[in-house]
Amino acid sequence: MAKLVSKTYGEALFEVAMESGEDKAGELLEEINGVRDILAANPQFDELMEHPAIPKQEKLQIVDNVFRGRVSAELANFLDIIVSKERYKELNAIFDYFTDRVKEQKRIGVAYVTTAVELSESQKNAVRARLLETGGYREMEMHYGTDSSLIGGMVIRIGDRVVDSSIRTKLDSLTKQLLQIQLG
Repeated sequence: MAKLVSKTYGEALFEVAMESGEDKAGELLEEINGVRDILAANPQFDELMEHPAIPKQEKLQIVDNVFRGRVSAELANFLDIIVSKERYKELNAIFDYFTDRVKEQKRIGVAYVTTAVELSESQKNAVRARLLETGGYREMEMHYGTDSSLIGGMVIRIGDRVVDSSIRTKLDSLTKQLLQIQLG
């Protein structure tokens, strides 16, 4: 249900941004990142907005006092809608969906690369260049991590696609094949 809500509202926000032009989507993304930073620094604001004893009208007034005039009219109006429809709890998921749509529209890929050991800068650049070459993206947002249980190789995740060339996976596959031979 929450995924459907985030998609519905996130897509609506994306369409509003695109109606104003491609540049507006980028501007709105920057504003959203600013709002996220403010909300992360003030967790009590979320508690206030999610408190069941505070009437919706008061919450709308609080959102207007905090954001109106400080963010674009589109984002301020959107926040009003979110609060009036009692969807504040899904705000981060909605912002995530919008961010993903803007990145997709701008052909910015987001890759999560996990290796057994830390990659050098030249290795990171080579991975990034290869992903740009094969993925059809203009830019890549890279996130690197390590997991010693991989033994060697790497796992790359872009969206819902995963390329797993780790030694651990190859060993697991080989083990399954050997067990089938012994049992067969």
